[in-house]
Amino acid sequence: MYVKMAEEEDKTMAERWKTDADGILIFTGLFSAAVAALTAVSIQDLRPNSQDTVVFYLGNIYQLLADPNITRTSILATPLQPPPFSPPKYAILVNSLWFLSLVISLTCALLATLLQQWSRRYLTVTQPLRSSPHKRARIRTFFADGVDKWHLPSVVELLPTLLHTSLFLFFSGLLIYLFNINHTVFSLVVWWVGLSGGVYGCITLLPIFRLDSPYYAPLSSSVWTLYTGVPYGVFSILEFI
Repeated sequence: MYVKMAEEEDKTMAERWKTDADGILIFTGLFSAAVAALTAVSIQDLRPNSQDTVVFYLGNIYQLLADPNITRTSILATPLQPPPFSPPKYAILVNSLWFLSLVISLTCALLATLLQQWSRRYLTVTQPLRSSPHKRARIRTFFADGVDKWHLPSVVELLPTLLHTSLFLFFSGLLIYLFNINHTVFSLVVWWVGLSGGVYGCITLLPIFRLDSPYYAPLSSSVWTLYTGVPYGVFSILEFI
């Protein structure tokens, strides 16, 4: 009886992990492609543009030819060098945010792939075909304790949190980029991002104030921990004093 119930519970848990991993892999694939396409454009702002160098030399050549008072000796005595390249600060910030977002997204994809392998391995190890029910129960108990001991469910819950963090970094870089490119486009995008951020904040906080709320976000557990842990810590300190 125990073995049958344990097998059903393990299959349900492993199937839930696989479903979460599949959704994360699909989203990270599309999201990483979009971020990579934008970084391919924005990274051009971090290195010198050869056209700027050509324009600099052509401009100086034009000045030399247009000024009849400049002699050959003065030209040789004052070598012309283009000014040192310094990327814009906004370009450095935007690329930092976007590349960090891309790295976190790819890390989530890697962890999701590993999660699928862990799920298959867990079912294979805990449900051996050629073992007695007693032995299978002992094996299952041993590995189930290992899952709790090594906080594997917490790792599974961490993946969406990392993915959402990657999305927030991308939006932050996008707003900074658009602000320095075109204010009209920036105004439209920042309006939608602000609205979406407000809705996301409400979804995150709603389970704290309404326990019957079906809405939930990956950060809700962390906010709940802070919401309950900070007052408890303060009261504990006051009692100690």
